[in-house]
Amino acid sequence: MTEVRAERADAARNRRAILRATEELLTTCGAEHVSLDRVAAAAGVGKGTVFRRFGSRTGLFQALLAERAAQLLHDIDQPGGPLGTGLPPYERLMAFLDALADLSHRHLSLIAAHERACGEDKFGDPTYQGWHAHVRDLMRQIRPGLDADFLAHMLLAAFYGELVRQLTADGDWPRYRRSVRGMAELMLAPRDP
Repeated sequence: MTEVRAERADAARNRRAILRATEELLTTCGAEHVSLDRVAAAAGVGKGTVFRRFGSRTGLFQALLAERAAQLLHDIDQPGGPLGTGLPPYERLMAFLDALADLSHRHLSLIAAHERACGEDKFGDPTYQGWHAHVRDLMRQIRPGLDADFLAHMLLAAFYGELVRQLTADGDWPRYRRSVRGMAELMLAPRDP
């Protein structure tokens, strides 16, 4: 039987400090200026602590995005609430897309940096895989027979960081959110035989 050990208080404090420093550097300096050295200095820990915990810049960005997305992933499995179980799949999908748009709005620099760092492995990232599985499963429930796997990827492509930055450069986030919903509605609309 595997025993799960609780995170030590100092390790938890260091993890929070490292992720906070990473996010602050992303926001103030841009992804190109986030290095393990700079994060360690900003967090007040040694570079080895950052390296042992996260391994690389990619690991840092993955952990930070996973932390920011954790509530969203938690909410989709809970009964009640706009994202949770018990509601019709169409309503859940639209609520999820709205929540993902809000997450993108709050953490656009992180999402863009995460995508660049992950490169070709973006689709293997656990956060992306969780989002994709959720969207795919809801689409299958709404319209059996669609290629839900493909369409889920296409919907999530609307949240590609650099694309979102381009589409919202004028600050019109409500338009972006409506457009993503509109795209999902078109994908799911019944077709004439």
